[in-house]
Amino acid sequence: QVQLVESGGGLVQAGGSLRLSCTASINIFNLNAMGWYRQGPGKQRELVAVTGRGGSAIYEDSVKGRFTISRDNARAMVYLQMNNLKSEDTGVYYCNVKSNGGSAYWGQGIQVTVSS
Repeated sequence: QVQLVESGGGLVQAGGSLRLSCTASINIFNLNAMGWYRQGPGKQRELVAVTGRGGSAIYEDSVKGRFTISRDNARAMVYLQMNNLKSEDTGVYYCNVKSNGGSAYWGQGIQVTVSS
C-alpha cells in the first residue's frame, strides 16, 4: 500500500511563507503526476497545483505567481513553496500522487493557517 507523508504546515501571518513537503512510498518508476489539493473551511477540496513527471506544472488561478510546485523523482517527493500567503489560503492541504497505472493516492492532510 502506497503511503504519503506530508510535512511543513503550520500557522503563519499574512504575507509570510511556508514550504510543504510530501514523501511517497512508491516505486519511483511507477510515479506519474504529483500534486497538492486543499480544502478550506466550508469549501470543497480543490486543486492547488500539479506537476507531471517531466516537471510541467498547472496552478489554480489564485495561487499563480505566489506558489511553486516542484518534485524530486528519485526520492518520490513533491514540494509546494507558498509565498505571500493570504487568509484565503487557509485550509487542509493534501498531497496526491498518481501511478502510471492510473491509481491515485492521498496523504492524510496537513493544516495551513494564515492569520490576517
